[in-house]
Amino acid sequence: MSGGLLVAGTTSDAGKSVVTAGICRWLVRQGVKVAPFKAQNMSLNSFVTKEGAEIGRAQAMQAQACRVEPSALMNPVLLKPGGERSSQVVLLGKPVGEMSARGYHGGRQQRLLGTVLECLAELRGTYDAVICEGAGSPAEINLRRTDIVNMGIARNAGLPVLVVGDIDRGGVFASFFGTVALLSPEDQAHVAGFLVNKFRGDVTLLEPGLDMLHGLTGRRTYGVLPFRHGLGIDEEDGLRVSLRGTVRESNVAPPVGEDVLRVAVCAVPLMSNFTDVDALAAEPGVVVRFVDRAEELADADLVVVPGTRGTVRALEWLRERGLADALVRRAAEGRPVLGICGGFQVLGERIEDEVESRRGRVEGLGVLPVRVRFAEEKTLTRPVGEALGERVEGYEIHHGVAEVLGGEAFLDGCRVGQTWGTHWHGSLESDGFRRAFLREVAAASGRRFVPAPDTSFAALREEQLDRLGDLIEEHADTDALWRLIESGPPPGLPFVPPGAPGVPG
Repeated sequence: MSGGLLVAGTTSDAGKSVVTAGICRWLVRQGVKVAPFKAQNMSLNSFVTKEGAEIGRAQAMQAQACRVEPSALMNPVLLKPGGERSSQVVLLGKPVGEMSARGYHGGRQQRLLGTVLECLAELRGTYDAVICEGAGSPAEINLRRTDIVNMGIARNAGLPVLVVGDIDRGGVFASFFGTVALLSPEDQAHVAGFLVNKFRGDVTLLEPGLDMLHGLTGRRTYGVLPFRHGLGIDEEDGLRVSLRGTVRESNVAPPVGEDVLRVAVCAVPLMSNFTDVDALAAEPGVVVRFVDRAEELADADLVVVPGTRGTVRALEWLRERGLADALVRRAAEGRPVLGICGGFQVLGERIEDEVESRRGRVEGLGVLPVRVRFAEEKTLTRPVGEALGERVEGYEIHHGVAEVLGGEAFLDGCRVGQTWGTHWHGSLESDGFRRAFLREVAAASGRRFVPAPDTSFAALREEQLDRLGDLIEEHADTDALWRLIESGPPPGLPFVPPGAPGVPG
């Protein structure tokens, strides 16, 4: 059996995804054959593997950190929120239905434990090490009996657990102590220690607290990672995160031409795969921000309507906020608009939806000659094509089937004037196409913007992953980490009271 580790967190967004990726990149640079794993992921940002399986984008990013192809084994259960109380359940890369949170935690989740453990065992039989990522906090005591992603997987697979805490939020010592103290003795036996994330300042000032934490819990801290800008890649959860007014972190290089390009992304409800705009933000001189008001489109050179898990709901939201009228005006004026997936669908003439919203026939914005019918079966593909004279790669994740009735062909969608629509996610990661598209946008907007001739999104992503690996290599006790991965939970870890009732292993 290969080595393994579960990276848990004191809270959601503590940094589990990036720490997991960093450990993976550090290991692979040491010649270790490593794979990522997350038993259950709740995310609206997903990816399609070469085999046509849908998994969380965070696990696809972690697979890239490992320099291996992503597979459904790495994220066997994906939950895609469709609202506050229900999610689409994707099992081994394929949707198996909608389920309420009560129904899922009431029995379905526990029945998936066998599948999850089989996937993990297969990975551990193939790789030297498997670095697992938890979800939320392992101390969610109301959900412990049905847990298959934190201590449930750690105990069943015999994994040591490293708890990550975001010190930039404050209260990290209380969070570390409380996390351990709320676990049963059996679960505590797997918690090996802690990793501090996003520290600013002099580490020596932190050391007395770390020593006291060790005295209180009997567990060491495996590293203190400094705060670094630009490492929040491929976020998991599009439901919890509010992007109102957020400016996507952009390349610090100045524009090549005389002007910048301003991109406004409509922050529609249940926004999915908003990582599509990361490739735009990576371009020198392109400023990307998320907006939810019509007046914020006025100075935008390009407006992007992104994907969504609620196309009809997003359409209603655009109308309620006046954004729909603003988009129609932009299209009539020949000002650039790009619709991706659900965003493409709302730009069409009409939508027939008996699957997602079950609202039947709904009129779209009518700026593209497209009619959309939602099918029960989800399209999951990795298409390759050409647009603007450049090769384009992408991936498709949608129930809507588009009938294109006119316009100029554009990938699988169409273009009318300066309004573009496609189901292809990830197309802007194709460097030549992205540059050609931005030249069109600049010309239509009257901007003296020139795309950088040498920006490689793939190379920038590799640089980010190497920076994560550097953080682990330079600021964590890698010798101790490797012993943990290789040998499992340290023996004799003390119990921290009061604990919680035990759960059968």
